[in-house]
Amino acid sequence: MFGVPGEENIDVMDALIDSKIKFVTTRHEQGAAFIADVYGRLTGRAGVCLSTLGPGATNLVTGVADANMDRAPIVAIAGQGSTDRMHKESHQILDLVNLFDPISKYSTQIREPEIIPEIVRKAFKTAEAKKPGCSFIDLPENIASTDIPDMEPLRKQSPQPPTAPVGKCAAVAALITDAMAPVIMVGNGIIRDGASEALVDFAEKLNIPVATTFMAKGAMPQSHSLSLGTIGLKAKDYVSFGVEAADLVICIGVDMVEYHPALWNPNRDKRIIHIDDSPAEVDAHYIVEAGVIGVLGDSLERIAQKARRRPDSEIHKLHTVIQSEMAEHAQDTEFPVKPQKIVRDLRNALEEDDIVISDVGAHKMWMARMYQAEAPNTCIISNGFASMGIALPGAIAAKLAYPDRKAVAVCGDAGFMMNNQEIETAMRLGLDLVILIFNDSKYGLIEWHMDRHFGRNTQVDFTNPDFVKFAESFGAKGYRVEKTEDLLPTLQTALGDGTVSIIDCPVDYRENMKLTAKLKSLASPI
Repeated sequence: MFGVPGEENIDVMDALIDSKIKFVTTRHEQGAAFIADVYGRLTGRAGVCLSTLGPGATNLVTGVADANMDRAPIVAIAGQGSTDRMHKESHQILDLVNLFDPISKYSTQIREPEIIPEIVRKAFKTAEAKKPGCSFIDLPENIASTDIPDMEPLRKQSPQPPTAPVGKCAAVAALITDAMAPVIMVGNGIIRDGASEALVDFAEKLNIPVATTFMAKGAMPQSHSLSLGTIGLKAKDYVSFGVEAADLVICIGVDMVEYHPALWNPNRDKRIIHIDDSPAEVDAHYIVEAGVIGVLGDSLERIAQKARRRPDSEIHKLHTVIQSEMAEHAQDTEFPVKPQKIVRDLRNALEEDDIVISDVGAHKMWMARMYQAEAPNTCIISNGFASMGIALPGAIAAKLAYPDRKAVAVCGDAGFMMNNQEIETAMRLGLDLVILIFNDSKYGLIEWHMDRHFGRNTQVDFTNPDFVKFAESFGAKGYRVEKTEDLLPTLQTALGDGTVSIIDCPVDYRENMKLTAKLKSLASPI
């Protein structure tokens, strides 16, 4: 449980002393919500965050909204003023239930202490149910302080999820068998369902190329011969040509919030199969030919048994083209360091099951496009709400969930400065993690958008502290990359430090507009 103690939640804090629950004090409520968010996403179990009322609760909002739109299970609890002053203007009191309602699946206030077991059980059940998200509980201080007889928490029930209907599986299999050039588009739902191995088996049995969204990176190992890499850039990339050439798009566990169908089906002419644990969203660009709702691994296995293996199509050639581009900057020594080179060296410094958490900014686009994720939940990108400031709290969550793996927070300098206070939290917990900063002293992604749209930019520049001294002021290690050849050995050293290490790496974001120009002129290689 992550959070900040306050006057209106002190009864909860006191009760935690005698419980088995571990409470982690953070330095900001947003940091607590982000840690709970990524913890929930990595484990499938609801992360929990706690704040006091008023400003403490409003500080939770960004992290809660991120978890809800990224489909990460989270239970947020906020203290509240006593019920005898809620009917009038009163110090720090806001209507928190209505504030959190639009950004949660379930938002409620506890008005009687006897119903606490039911509300808590419902909050966790709702947060973890398909599709996962946030449950919010408002706890007035006079309810929290009430003495009541001991009550047992309600037993967690684990009902067997529904299996895919036989007839639906047969209909989908028939469409796949008839297709000449099918392609699979897979989203984070496949990882949430723990069905990544089933996806690989499905693709291999039917010989169908696979593109993953930003949040599904690693569900299909990027080195696999059927991998088309990551789809999600608004510009037409190599993978986009694969979807364009497809006569059938098989969407598996795709959350529409990540990548709108209008971007890959602009003419509304694609034949689409929907395989998920939830019905398809209504969208004019997502008219489903056939669909299967059920447990994803089971659905894929049933469909594969009935469908016929497809021969190679032109789309299969894209894997070699994409992999070739990934290696273009492997030996680059220009300085400042190109983003492609930073991503390449980071991949080489880590084992396949180590975890990187990408913040939001220009570097996120390069991480999504270039980082070779080989296993699910090893490259965490927020691409639903996509909030800056998530990487460092997310890396703390990764180390708490998987202490034996390396964790790297990949940040822009702007995103890093939004939650850098959580360095103290990581140091206090004795965590071993690395913060890699792409330093350009700008809001680089906004500059990129401005330059693309207007040919000029404004108000994107700022100055940074000395990140090495900043790290040392927390008792952490600090490194500055002075030449490109030093990046990989610096990463390797930092990963072995056994503490929090910060790497300040100057980045050459002239590559952003070069990529824009390249993608504008890109001709289909198939």
